[in-house]
Amino acid sequence: MPIGKSYWCNNALGCPHQTPPQAARSRHLPGRGTQRQHGESRHPARGIPAISFERDDIERTLDVRLFDRLAQGVELTPYGHALIKSALAVFDDVRQGVQELEFLADPTAGELRIGTIDPMIAGILPAILSQLSGRYPRVVVQVTQLPAGMQQVRALRERHFDLFFGRVVEVMNQDDLTVERLFEDPVFVAAGARNPLVRRRKMRLAEVTKEPWTLPRPNTTTISGYINDIFRACGLDPPPAAIVCNSIQLQRELLVKGRFLALFPQSVLRFGARPMSIKALPIELPALLAPVGIVTLKNRTISPVAQLFIEYAHRVARALA
Repeated sequence: MPIGKSYWCNNALGCPHQTPPQAARSRHLPGRGTQRQHGESRHPARGIPAISFERDDIERTLDVRLFDRLAQGVELTPYGHALIKSALAVFDDVRQGVQELEFLADPTAGELRIGTIDPMIAGILPAILSQLSGRYPRVVVQVTQLPAGMQQVRALRERHFDLFFGRVVEVMNQDDLTVERLFEDPVFVAAGARNPLVRRRKMRLAEVTKEPWTLPRPNTTTISGYINDIFRACGLDPPPAAIVCNSIQLQRELLVKGRFLALFPQSVLRFGARPMSIKALPIELPALLAPVGIVTLKNRTISPVAQLFIEYAHRVARALA
């Protein structure tokens, strides 16, 4: 990984020129920038780049080679990558500790980073955040939309966010993760309120396979991975999609404006925008999807703001019981 003219925050590599309390106040914490962009800093006494002096000193102390010196710059060795990974974890814990102290000093403020998926953004998450923000208006929440599968676990382990909120799939049953299930979120065949099919009181899935469908790309979202299973459990082949997209917002607009059908989770039908304009058709589908829950790192302290979010998530989810 070429460093170029940027350099890692000195304290993350053990620089003795800054004490821990000063580091906590310096804002050089993960998520707030662990690299500076000031060009090469020079050591005042020797007239050489300060980072070179500190780098060599660290390598002598640890008795391992952290960087490979190349003509175009330097790259981290496996030892360097391991040290950076541990340093980021330490700084993340410091950041968590600072946030907890700030919350104790002012329980109405704080910061929370959430990783989630499109159905939560289009459904229940705004309802949770609306209640949380109404009670704690100075709490800042950063929401990151994630693709399905292992990328969610990887981003959580790399501490890109404080918790994951979404379907608790099998890949999340890991020893280093804590899973808290909130509610079941079955899917329904959805149609626009003006679609003639919504006037039917009962129907089978086989009766609508020839209707125009809008479906996500195969194996790119949590639901898309189950679409084939849902239809085949009913003895059917999945219908060809007239419009393929992963955006629930676009699918919802297509349903409202035309004769399209889609598979929507219960939480999107209950909490999503324009709920009166989308209806669930009276079609029984097999319950194959994983429940919705919250996933955190097992050995990482849950911040007070994260605990507030979990509390409000439970409160709002009761409407789906």
